Amino acid sequence: MKIYDRLWAVIAVMLICGSAAYADTVDMEPAWVKNAGAHHLAKKNKIFEVTTYGAVNDGKTLNTKFIQNAIDDCSALGGGIVTFAPGKYLTGAIYLKQNIQLQIAKGVEILGSQDIDDYPEIPTRVAGIEMLWPSALINVLHQHKVSITGGGIINAQGKPFWDKYWQMRKNYEAQGLRWIIDYDAKRPRAILVSDAEDVMLSGVTIEQAGFWTVQLLYSKFITVDGLTILNNIDGHGPSTDGIDVDSSADVLIQNCDIDCNDDNFCLKAGRDWDGLRVSRPTEYVVIRNCIARAGSGLLTIGSETSGSIRHVWATHLSAIGTKNGLNIKSAVTRGGTVEDIHFQHIEMKDVGTAIAVNMNWNPAYSYSALPAGYDTAHIPPHWKKMLAKVEPAEKGIPHFKDVYISDIHVSGAKQAISVTGLPKSLVTGFHFQDVSTQAKSAGNISFAGDWTFDRVSIVAEDGRKVNITESEQVKL
Repeated sequence: MKIYDRLWAVIAVMLICGSAAYADTVDMEPAWVKNAGAHHLAKKNKIFEVTTYGAVNDGKTLNTKFIQNAIDDCSALGGGIVTFAPGKYLTGAIYLKQNIQLQIAKGVEILGSQDIDDYPEIPTRVAGIEMLWPSALINVLHQHKVSITGGGIINAQGKPFWDKYWQMRKNYEAQGLRWIIDYDAKRPRAILVSDAEDVMLSGVTIEQAGFWTVQLLYSKFITVDGLTILNNIDGHGPSTDGIDVDSSADVLIQNCDIDCNDDNFCLKAGRDWDGLRVSRPTEYVVIRNCIARAGSGLLTIGSETSGSIRHVWATHLSAIGTKNGLNIKSAVTRGGTVEDIHFQHIEMKDVGTAIAVNMNWNPAYSYSALPAGYDTAHIPPHWKKMLAKVEPAEKGIPHFKDVYISDIHVSGAKQAISVTGLPKSLVTGFHFQDVSTQAKSAGNISFAGDWTFDRVSIVAEDGRKVNITESEQVKL
């Protein structure tokens, strides 16, 4: 990472804090914000050091069973701290248990196995669909009072899984199967927190995730603090999201720095028929004092919106070279409601589109159709879920409303705003206050309604204004 980029980021955060004085008097923090994050964590200090269980820190010996034995003993004896002597530890999937702190200190590097057989399949949810999928490198499943801490490195070594995906995608696209490749190219996540409560992830650096980096699934009272995520080392990992909050609640994310090749900070709640069946929202999420670098969105909401996403407080953030700033997306088979989103005190530099909203996002990926020649009786179960029709069709129409955007400063953007609603579902109740944007083009708004603007400036290099069509009570 370039030194001047880090310096710019620090300056940006300082500017945000300084420029927020006025807006803070307007945007009063909701009471629920203080409740987000882990409340209770393990307090026992007994040490369980993995080399005493046979682990070897040479970066070559597969240590999965030795590390797991240390974890199991620690839990059986009431909890404590699982530690590593300095060095490199190769491992497959490990499973943390309650009342445990996994401490990855500075000088320790966890290396993920590059053999998919070292990640046993488990029932989980991936990209909005419940299915069997490989375990993550580090798993917190149905546990509480668990921490992963330290200044060390988790290097998932995901490049072979990236290469596998790209080869499969080439073949799948040729067969008209773009919509299922992400589900068939099974790749391990770096950290999965699922059906868990009171979990903290703090301080570690995560590199080269094979798939999503951190997924928080069906969980509550989770804190993610001070993670650095670097997924563009030795290539650009496809779908290597930074932090995904997936049908979870009361989540606090702060002081994180993400460089990835997909959504940086992302909120999800299920996809299409299967997501509507599960019907679990993502709600009460705080994201603050964070940086997004390369990636698809400083804050992405969707496209998996089926269970609804609401009550989000995103504040004091910066984007540097990110594809989008605020990116809200869905599709006409997703359904769900996105509402009560607060996006404030933000600096963006050299982004693609500052504000992007699309209810019919990426049709080639979003809509499933089985090509001729396939027998539906002999396709995998997750294919059948993807092909299941949402009935009545109106259940699949998403709704976006009540979004508050304030104290936003954008320079060097390609486009200021791009909004595409639906004739059946206008994008309603967006409120802009103290927003200044410099971009090559102003952009467009279609199928929107009931928007307000207070001290909003959009300066476009091409001299044009925002093109507003098929909208009601939207006037810049």
